[in-house]
Amino acid sequence: MDAIYVIDKPKGLTSRDVVNQMGKILGTKHLGHTGTLDPLATGVLVIAVGRATKIIDLLTSTEKEYLAEVKMGLLTDTLDITGNVLEEVEVSSVSFMELEKTLQSFVGKYEQEVPLYSAVRVQGKRLYEYARENQQVALPKREVEISKITLLNLQQDTFSFVVRVSKGTYIRSLIRDIGVKLQIPMSMQNLRRLHQGMFSIEEAIPLAQFTKQTPGYSCSEVLQRIYPRETISQELVKKVQNGAKITLPREERYLLLYDEQDHLLALYQKEAEHYRAFKIFYQREMEKCD
Repeated sequence: MDAIYVIDKPKGLTSRDVVNQMGKILGTKHLGHTGTLDPLATGVLVIAVGRATKIIDLLTSTEKEYLAEVKMGLLTDTLDITGNVLEEVEVSSVSFMELEKTLQSFVGKYEQEVPLYSAVRVQGKRLYEYARENQQVALPKREVEISKITLLNLQQDTFSFVVRVSKGTYIRSLIRDIGVKLQIPMSMQNLRRLHQGMFSIEEAIPLAQFTKQTPGYSCSEVLQRIYPRETISQELVKKVQNGAKITLPREERYLLLYDEQDHLLALYQKEAEHYRAFKIFYQREMEKCD
């Protein structure tokens, strides 16, 4: 089995739990995911199986979209409602307009502090390991980008919003930072990933409904969502198999190359007057991944 699956991850499971369950159903350990979701979170989790794992690096999206629910008046060590309470206060009235203005102030790039309970490595050790051992550590900051944020509703001490963010953005940290601006402690109450790059929640399969017969996407189907394609002559096929530069009358930055039998050969990148190999797929064992 060589395929890409879009799973709707249920609450309470880690991304690794989902991979393990699917591995048991499919009878393989050769699978992986393209982007972690916290146990509290649900939604789009992309799983590559078999030879499709060879293209995971090409599927790691630069942009993701989430639906987030926030609990106001509460701050925890994990920045979500599952953690130990650090601060809890009664929430004064916040207007829809004030909250909307604050959310919009985050559109663009900003330096975001990584949460302590995360898998980011500092000096060769994951941050959650420092947390569990009660060791002090300086939390790194990363530049992230919020391209769109929309407030959906506001109640006395909760609100929800949809946000589109760059890879590496922590929604828990964004919620904390929103709270800092409003001087109200806040924690994430629920999170649902609606999009991961080209994949959407509308096409996601609930994990409980996944079986060995569930159809997945081939490597070729998925990659053609991202890159334009070109069928090349047999003469060029031999050059591509060897990773040589080739000349094509195209201007796109990347091209998926196929032979005349419609086998996926490689992904090539434009370089001055030529195209050079970016990733070679042509191996006998990869043909089933077409």
